[in-house]
Amino acid sequence: MTVHKAENPETAKLSRDFGWLAALGVILVLAGLVGLIYTGVATLTSMILFGWLLLIGGVVGLLHAVQARDSNFFWLGAVVAALNIAAGVVVIGRPEAAAAALTMFAALLFLTGGVFRLAGSLVVRGPQFGWTLVQGAFDLLLGILVLASWPSSSKYVIGCFFSLALLFDGLGLVATGFGGRKVVGMVTERQKAAAKPTHLE
Repeated sequence: MTVHKAENPETAKLSRDFGWLAALGVILVLAGLVGLIYTGVATLTSMILFGWLLLIGGVVGLLHAVQARDSNFFWLGAVVAALNIAAGVVVIGRPEAAAAALTMFAALLFLTGGVFRLAGSLVVRGPQFGWTLVQGAFDLLLGILVLASWPSSSKYVIGCFFSLALLFDGLGLVATGFGGRKVVGMVTERQKAAAKPTHLE
């Protein structure tokens, strides 16, 4: 009689988990592609989500502050929570204005970051000189382009960044999921090859 080793249930569960991870990545990739097509909708959606995150975070922070009302950090926690709640209400109520303000802030960050990278690369001239110089020039150019078309650029800049983040995160999850399933499959095959059938008389 020949006895075969049964498939490891933990290995099968791990393979299914990697499959779900890849499926989630595909969903994120599709959401990112749709967002890149409809950047205006993606901008409003991302701002509303951001507002709700601020609001929920503020409520949770306020509850924690109330629970720790006897500590020295009560007032600091309460003030930060109240600011988060107020910011969340404003962002949810006026997502277009919030997107315009956030786009201006992002453009200024690109400008300052580009200037510092360019200056740093020219002064230091380290081993990454060329790459740092290109990064600084790209950031500076991007900041100038966003500011030049502001506030109309606020209708698509945030949505574009949000969609690109979804796209690349999704691609990363897809690669991790399929790579993980491949590794699990290779391990399973090696286990099956090592567990040769045993003949019992």
